[in-house]
Amino acid sequence: MSLMDRVSKAQGNDIAALELSDEELFLELRRRMNQQLPDGLVSAAATASLRVENEIRSLCQSAFAQPEWAGVSLERRQRLTDQLIDSVFGFGPLNGLLADGSVTEIMVNAFDKVFVERHGVLEQTDVRFVDKDQVRALMDRIVGPLGRRIDESSPMVNARLPQGFRVNAIIEPISVDGPVLTIRKFPDQLMRLEDMAQSGSIEPTLLPFLRWAVAARKNVAVSGGTGSGKTTFLNALSCFIPQGERVITIEDSAELRFAPSAHVVRLEARPMNAEGMGQVTIGDLVANALRMRPDRIVVGEVRGAEALDMLQAMNTGHDGSLTTLHANSTKEAVSRLVTMVRYSSEVPVEVVESYIATALDVVVQTARSLDGRRYVCEIASFSFDEERRRCVVERLYQRLLPDDAGLWLAVPSWVDELPRYGYVSQEEVDAWKRQISCL
Repeated sequence: MSLMDRVSKAQGNDIAALELSDEELFLELRRRMNQQLPDGLVSAAATASLRVENEIRSLCQSAFAQPEWAGVSLERRQRLTDQLIDSVFGFGPLNGLLADGSVTEIMVNAFDKVFVERHGVLEQTDVRFVDKDQVRALMDRIVGPLGRRIDESSPMVNARLPQGFRVNAIIEPISVDGPVLTIRKFPDQLMRLEDMAQSGSIEPTLLPFLRWAVAARKNVAVSGGTGSGKTTFLNALSCFIPQGERVITIEDSAELRFAPSAHVVRLEARPMNAEGMGQVTIGDLVANALRMRPDRIVVGEVRGAEALDMLQAMNTGHDGSLTTLHANSTKEAVSRLVTMVRYSSEVPVEVVESYIATALDVVVQTARSLDGRRYVCEIASFSFDEERRRCVVERLYQRLLPDDAGLWLAVPSWVDELPRYGYVSQEEVDAWKRQISCL
């Protein structure tokens, strides 16, 4: 039985007499919209938004003029109209969460189960969609303007919102319980290493070291698990790149942000289209970036065959490059890189490890504690053992827990060479070395 059938049987033929919820009223308005608006008009909202909005407002006014809506207050009518328009143009129930600065991730597990991450801790919210169709409609609005689609033939998609947020969507039959949507948010303001030091994510002694590493054009990789803050940390490191240098950024989804005055060219990979054509991989972009006169190449994340291209770029004069990769320790980072290179090439393992040892000067390991806090737990450097034909990991710094004090175990030799090239004075280097030896 439809809502209007229930109304017609209710005493007084009035919606208010049924004490219907906003959710039920919204469903009725949406049903009317789907019946009365021309086919394809709503789906074209991204290009004809003013026309569609006027059509929806007119439709709502016509509905409210019916006798059965007489008992609905003006305030509820306005709220329902705004909700319907928002379901077409905005992010529906998620708008408030997207505007909440404390929320770093939004997870729609089902239309009535929405979780968020705040300060590294997951919590369920009282936000809910009306039904699965509303979640699907939101997915279509997100991926449609990007030239992508999500359907049975392509049930998974990664996308990027105009705000820079990362989106992953997956639908049936891959997702058993209905459409699942995950949105990774990034801070409105660029977080710097100084901000991380104030929050305790890094210790103050790391600031000079990392600043010198970037200024001296050392190749730096940020390693860590999922959600450990790799991209945020990479972005903070990039703030130390001198303004006069030309930087090429390469990402799956463009997330890195720089100062407006920075000389940055941003490149973004592209998946294949519905016909299986047009794919542009990270590896393609790395190879192309070498012809763009880069001073530095910043790869948002190395996760596959592009690892070999990245290592070769670092070994052929493109010093000062930055990247991230998934690994649970700096030692595991070596095996991860070997696996990625070997996945696409028959290069012997010992050759790959020699590439790694000569390409990467500093590896920063990020971690996330059980209470959700993110911090730098390890810094290491690589060298190649000619006798054993293996890449050797030398741990420079270690911090076991976010509440523990970090311990410097060694200082790389290039730190003592910094004064010779004018990156820093000898007095600053000596003062820093005395500081870390006292900890």
